[in-house]
Amino acid sequence: MSLALQRSLLRGRWTGLVGGFVALCLGTVILSATTLLLASAGPRVPERYAAAPLLVRAPGTPGEENAFREHRPWSPETAGSLVRALTSVPGVAAAVPDRAFYAQAVVGGRPAGAHEARSWSVAALAPYRLVAGRAPVGAGEVVLDRALGLAPGSPVTLLTARGPAPYTVTGLTDGPGPYVSDGEAGRLGGGVRVVGLLVRPGADLAAVRAAVSRAVRGVAGESGRVLAGPDRAAAESAADARTRWIGMQVLTAMALLGGFVSVFLVASTFAFRVNQRRREFGLLRAAGATPRQIRLIVYGEALAVGVVAATAGTLLGAAVAPAVGEVLVTAGVEPSSFGVRFTPWPPAGAVAAGTAAALLGAWSAARRAARVRPLEALREHAAGGGPMTRTRWIAGTVAVAGGLAMAVASGSAREDALVNDVLLAAMALIAGLTLLAPVVVPPLVRALAWPIARSAVGTLAGRGAATAVRRTAATAAPVLLTVGFAVLVTGMVRTTAAAYTVEGAAGGGATAVLVPDTAPGLPDAALRAASAATAPLPATVYGDRPLAALGGADPGGDLGGLDGDAMAVAGWAARDHGWRAGDRVPITFEDGRTVRLRVTAVLAEAPAEVLVSRDTLRAHDPSALTPEAYVSGPPGRAFPGLGAKTVSVADRAAGEQAEEDRLVWLFTLLLVGVSAGYAGLAIVNAQVMAASARVRDVVVLRLTGATRRQAIAATAAEAALVTGTGTVLGFAVAVPALLGMRAGLAEMAGGAVPLVVPWPAAGAIVALCLALATTSSTFVTFNTYATNRKRPTRADQMPSTRPDA
Repeated sequence: MSLALQRSLLRGRWTGLVGGFVALCLGTVILSATTLLLASAGPRVPERYAAAPLLVRAPGTPGEENAFREHRPWSPETAGSLVRALTSVPGVAAAVPDRAFYAQAVVGGRPAGAHEARSWSVAALAPYRLVAGRAPVGAGEVVLDRALGLAPGSPVTLLTARGPAPYTVTGLTDGPGPYVSDGEAGRLGGGVRVVGLLVRPGADLAAVRAAVSRAVRGVAGESGRVLAGPDRAAAESAADARTRWIGMQVLTAMALLGGFVSVFLVASTFAFRVNQRRREFGLLRAAGATPRQIRLIVYGEALAVGVVAATAGTLLGAAVAPAVGEVLVTAGVEPSSFGVRFTPWPPAGAVAAGTAAALLGAWSAARRAARVRPLEALREHAAGGGPMTRTRWIAGTVAVAGGLAMAVASGSAREDALVNDVLLAAMALIAGLTLLAPVVVPPLVRALAWPIARSAVGTLAGRGAATAVRRTAATAAPVLLTVGFAVLVTGMVRTTAAAYTVEGAAGGGATAVLVPDTAPGLPDAALRAASAATAPLPATVYGDRPLAALGGADPGGDLGGLDGDAMAVAGWAARDHGWRAGDRVPITFEDGRTVRLRVTAVLAEAPAEVLVSRDTLRAHDPSALTPEAYVSGPPGRAFPGLGAKTVSVADRAAGEQAEEDRLVWLFTLLLVGVSAGYAGLAIVNAQVMAASARVRDVVVLRLTGATRRQAIAATAAEAALVTGTGTVLGFAVAVPALLGMRAGLAEMAGGAVPLVVPWPAAGAIVALCLALATTSSTFVTFNTYATNRKRPTRADQMPSTRPDA
């Protein structure tokens, strides 16, 4: 078949491809932006080390495999020997150990600014400058960020992990601060994991690096790694690594959903268009076209739409990526160092993926078009479609069964895999119900049409929707997608909040929760002030790997108190390490010191891998903070200067103070926004295509004496039936997935978790879908009457030979 004919066919029906073009363009915008952001989401050189050409770092990398815990610090003796050895290396101007501890300036009664204090020597590694006053040289002196608005010489309170401490501001810097004297940092700081090196001007960096590597091996053996250039990004903090990981999950979900919805809607659009053009394809077959040539026509149209839409979407995605990156940083799902890096492969991949999505979406439609027989040119077609094929039966049944199986399996999924399992279950159910639509839609439409079947308009709408199965399925598909994902994602958030309430009920007789207020955690002084001094203190300790530890925890009250060198261990940790009661186990704490602790109990159920006394943990960890504590006092209390306040258990459960809930809601808005925006476009497009296919039906109604109002009412009633069908199928997708998630959350929370369906949100989404469907279909019907004012003749009812008929 000639290219000229294909171009002619494409020019003749470009308006029918506009919906697929816009859907695919928007999909490629999301794909292009997310791939650029994903490519830019790798670790960055921390800003505090930007001026240090060489870093020496303790081994280990925070990541998902170790729950984003910091790697083991050097012992104080090793760190001191390492600094002395590095200082003596030719070409090294200074070797600066980075010791950090929690400290936050209290301004106006509340903690403000950065919350990691360091020695003033570390500021040179950034480099940050002193813009006023002088550097700190003794105890009780501090340099702060000038943005806090304090002047040199003024008193200030620093909130530390133990409680508030008085300081004097000696200077201001253009860096985040706070900065204390080197001696103060040595006394209050934790272990050393990084030593920054400043190199003398004119020194050969490669030679200095080689000499530094020899010095490190001589002192620390294999427990030190020399980093230079981009490799310094490996020195990022565990907090930044975790934030990047969260951002990766959000971006991956957006890319996955964008790709899925693009293929889904393009496939639906092309399937509907092929069904409308059966007479045209029959004429081509009668004229001698082979099935292969018919397939090439459909693929050619998909390729043309795909290339243009993917190219336009890629350019738009690249343009909006920096703005999306800023939103992610502001929302806290990317670290502050995040920025978009423009590289060629993400845009190229987005163009290729967008084009592939168009061809993949047209694959099934092309196969169906190739099976059209020449006799189709001589028969009327009502978009009802033929019987279900065996392949479609099998694929639809397998997809539905697989989706239900994944929903059931999510009841025992790990916490980090639960959300992905639920989303995959929903996608499988959507695909399966779409494939089984010719079987599912007719009885569902008849059931929904029963209340209005007594009126002529209702009968006409119900019969039309039930007879034109393919048209009904194609127009219900975007409603299914919108309602299914909206109910699923918002229900996931509400059910998760309910699970938190169940878990929070374990707080005994607590009536309130003590939570941080503009601080990363609760200091010891806040716990004492709220009469919650026995709250466990979480931290990380080190055996042969990082271990989660709790100070002061006594699950079940069976330990009788842990003190001195005693520790209890979880059963699974004991099995992994070969520990038994009575063993002496070397444990390294945050300050780098190793203590041999005695295993006094092995617990079958434990809240952490290692349990020690709170005093033991605090003595070795100057920055450990309690995330929250259940208290018996009234909610609404504030603790000025201590960075804490109390909220009700219900408010805490609702996520008003929970960082994780904020991230989940951002995730919710992104997913619902993507799916609803796509589907809203698809609803309008599908209804316009369906209404254009009803032009001859409208003409017949006019011949039988129907008024314009009655014809519009019939069209709107059919659109409402289609919306209802999609809504029911959407709930059929969301509810099984939510039930699986509820089972998984109940297992984690240790109690029954209610299934919470956000009815107001679901009602708003359904109302929006109904408004879009009825408005678009009514507009086309009204326009049909406006452009055909003459009384129709019987010639108008004759089978048309126009390709679009």
